[in-house]
Amino acid sequence: MKTQKLIWTRVVSLLTMFLMVISLNVNAQTKSNSADAGKIFINKKGEIHDQGWNKLGFITKDNMVKDSKGQTIYFIDEKGNVVDSKGNKLGMAKKNGSYYNMKGENVLNVGKTEGEKCEILDAKGHNMGTVHANYKLHACAAHCLMMERKKNSEKSKK
Repeated sequence: MKTQKLIWTRVVSLLTMFLMVISLNVNAQTKSNSADAGKIFINKKGEIHDQGWNKLGFITKDNMVKDSKGQTIYFIDEKGNVVDSKGNKLGMAKKNGSYYNMKGENVLNVGKTEGEKCEILDAKGHNMGTVHANYKLHACAAHCLMMERKKNSEKSKK
């Protein structure tokens, strides 16, 4: 009887610990995914991905940003002007990664560097993702692609 009770106590204890570990693991995964929600990542190949590593677009050697279908979203001319596919000037991209809209307002900056990755920060300092150091000029791709996604999701709601 005593042995049975001891075995039962150990089984219940192990089961409780197992459930705690699983719930902590699920909770940690949920938090890490929500922390990256809405972020954009530009890797060393110039590929642009969302938080789920879905390819949103890419940067060409000619400083053009194209969506995943290959359609040009914008390009950056030799003066740093960000120009959309219709020829409309959207703003100015600086070599340090800062992006200014047509009103001259700072929209994005590139923050601290961790190895080859740099943080993409909005004007208030909130992290919007990361960009490879080679593509700091294109940190504005994060902003453009986020605006494009927002516009497309609003269209689909109508």
